[in-house]
Amino acid sequence: MRDIPVFTTEFGVGSLILREIPYRQEAYIRIQDTGQPEIFLKECVDFCKTAGAERIYGTGHTCCESYPLHTAVLQMQGDVAGMGDTDAAVFPVVEKNLSRFRELYNEKMGRVPNASFLTEADAREILKEGSGYFVHREGELLGIGVVKEPRLLALAACRKGAGETVVKALSHTFADRQVLLEVASANGKACLLYERLGFVPTAELSRWYRIF
Repeated sequence: MRDIPVFTTEFGVGSLILREIPYRQEAYIRIQDTGQPEIFLKECVDFCKTAGAERIYGTGHTCCESYPLHTAVLQMQGDVAGMGDTDAAVFPVVEKNLSRFRELYNEKMGRVPNASFLTEADAREILKEGSGYFVHREGELLGIGVVKEPRLLALAACRKGAGETVVKALSHTFADRQVLLEVASANGKACLLYERLGFVPTAELSRWYRIF
């Protein structure tokens, strides 16, 4: 299922994110410009429903604000030195463990609000960039992550209580002291973890509302 970066009708212009429909049955609408927002939003919703979406979220216009808030996407910043050390080790994703990485990623991130399914093409790009890691301690898998300095793009703990160690281990791969990440406000456990490690919100990037 392909996204539609520019979805245009006589009532407005927007972007439709449809790639999650086959995996999570979710679609996302970002309104860019409209003179008749209610009509245009309905057109977007109808298109997403026809494409198979069972849950639809919207942002970009005040007309979305009459619907229940799904989540806000926050940017947070932390200092590597302030997190403390860890004895966990990171190992890069390579060809022979790529499928395992993708399997774990989709298993763990499937429960995270606004997270994206990792396709085979996405996984190949991570392999090419060298941005994917496993986090281990004495042979035990603690978690996985995707990093692109200075950003922690995604992470997941594979053992209960290992989240703090995973964050520290991935952050220590950076040469820079500062680490940026994005988190959904609806992911309360993750927000509390990052705050405990000294991350502070620096911006609210978007708000998504449950339209359908």
